Amino acid sequence: MFITGYAVMAGAAERLVLGYDSFGNICGRKNTPVKGAPLSGQDMSNKKYVFFLNSCSLELQSLKISSVSLCVSSCPQEQLNSLEDLQSFARNNGSCLCVYNLNVSSYTLNPKAAELCPTLPVPPSKSFPLLNRCVPQNPECYSKYASVLISMVNEMDVFHRILSGILAGRDTVIGLSVLALAFSSILVLAFRFIRTLLVHTLIALVVFGLLLVSGVLWWLYYDYRNDPSTELETQKENVKFLLGYAIFSTIVTVVLLSLMLVLRKRLQFTVQLFRIVGKIIGRIPFLLFQPLWTFLILIAFWVFWVAVLLSLGTAGTAQATSGGQVEYRALSGICYMAWYHFVGLIWTSEFILACQQMTIAGAVVTCYFNRNKNSPPPHPVLSSISVLFCYHLGTAVKGSFLITILRIPRIVLLYLYNILKQKESACAKCLFKCCFCWVWCQESCLRYFNQHAYTTTAINGTNFCTSAKDAVCILAKNSAKLASISCFGDFILFLGKVFVVCFTVFGGLMAFNYHRELQAWVVPLLLVGFFAYLMSHSFLSVFEVTADAMFLCFAIDMETNDGSAEKPYFVDQELLTFVSQSNKLTEGQKHRSARPFQDNGDGTELQPMV
Repeated sequence: MFITGYAVMAGAAERLVLGYDSFGNICGRKNTPVKGAPLSGQDMSNKKYVFFLNSCSLELQSLKISSVSLCVSSCPQEQLNSLEDLQSFARNNGSCLCVYNLNVSSYTLNPKAAELCPTLPVPPSKSFPLLNRCVPQNPECYSKYASVLISMVNEMDVFHRILSGILAGRDTVIGLSVLALAFSSILVLAFRFIRTLLVHTLIALVVFGLLLVSGVLWWLYYDYRNDPSTELETQKENVKFLLGYAIFSTIVTVVLLSLMLVLRKRLQFTVQLFRIVGKIIGRIPFLLFQPLWTFLILIAFWVFWVAVLLSLGTAGTAQATSGGQVEYRALSGICYMAWYHFVGLIWTSEFILACQQMTIAGAVVTCYFNRNKNSPPPHPVLSSISVLFCYHLGTAVKGSFLITILRIPRIVLLYLYNILKQKESACAKCLFKCCFCWVWCQESCLRYFNQHAYTTTAINGTNFCTSAKDAVCILAKNSAKLASISCFGDFILFLGKVFVVCFTVFGGLMAFNYHRELQAWVVPLLLVGFFAYLMSHSFLSVFEVTADAMFLCFAIDMETNDGSAEKPYFVDQELLTFVSQSNKLTEGQKHRSARPFQDNGDGTELQPMV
């Protein structure tokens, strides 16, 4: 809360993208006065462009352009050779190119007009799409102007370049997020009514998407690398990131294609699994709406998070200098606050997803342990939400916090790896790659056990640590039988997430590639990919959590009941048949005559509940 309040009070994100003049006014909005600057605090709502009085001979001093800058409503399209031309342009276009305190009628009469107006002749210019600057079109002036602007962008720190890229592409990011939402919604409906043909179609689309994205990334990398106009630091960073993305995408493509080839024989079991899961969801239809609420909450949080981040990036104090001009001085320690804020993004996002998982798990548990399968309990989703908020928020906080703790080392390892990459230390790079993979595997395992801990909490009502211990014990006893059943279903769901990310990232590549100038667009693209994955995970986790909760309930059902008349099992015939057939396929020919799943110690065979 302290970070949020401080960022909102001290930041002005509009300065990054809208631009501001030499007197502390942000172009394109109303402004508040700055003490000691009489020309500050003006209404610039209709003046959206930054115009430099001396655009043909700019100089850069301490990341600041020496020329006086003004907010104007339009840039001069033709060359202006005299004060009379400036006066005529102001009257015809409503755009005053002289300092604000000089009246238009005094352009030709005031003896100080030459100091308060732009250097003559004023070259023709047009607005630049990113920074809203009036860029001169005269070749000689443009060359000097561009060199100064390139130097200014290159000397900006990476944090501010990324913020500029996010702000410049904010409309594209929003559009791509909506596209990811549409893909996720379509997949949810598809998995609800899944058929064998749909599974094959999904796999074909995922293969096509992986090959397409990998090919486009390699093509863009070679295109950027061989582009002779690559001078900006942002463009050089784009080339480095594109190479990393292309390599990563290629590796993922090869791995996933190999897994698809190995697991192709289990497609029919996957269809049957999703039919059983769909049957449970059919009893609790409101589960399909759960991702929508999660999505809306995530969007609200992400918008809030980005707004605070942009405010942090522009946090500073406006100080008047000699001549009534204003300078913005950045405050120290902002980068540390930004890292703290980034940790908050991961933790809060994981907490929101954990709440959804607990809600789904609670509803599935209520439905599974209901004796009368034809009469499901009323309002299981609302009941699960109520129990979550009354008793188990701490469980969601602890689980999401553990995921966050394991994600931070991954970020640190990536940062150190990028440093070592410049020093060309092969052994160190290999070591960091191994550490990164190990941390990633640990995070995946923890996420898996967290999910089962949430289900155990919904069953027993115990705290996180106790539930995690019980879940580990149950999974250890039944891991060989349950893992093979749910593994391929989770893999198909993961392919669904890959489908959403691939086609969203492809749309982002095409959209961002049209605006190369001064944009660190690769980082916003990574943000889009992260948002697309979280959206698809939020939607498809309905089936993932339902399946995992169902199998954990099945294992606990075996542990606590003996199949007798006094303690009958809760499992129904369809699930029992599926588990039996799946285990026979896994165990091979020598176990085909084995009993359906597991015999209890007293010899009672597992029977479905009638």
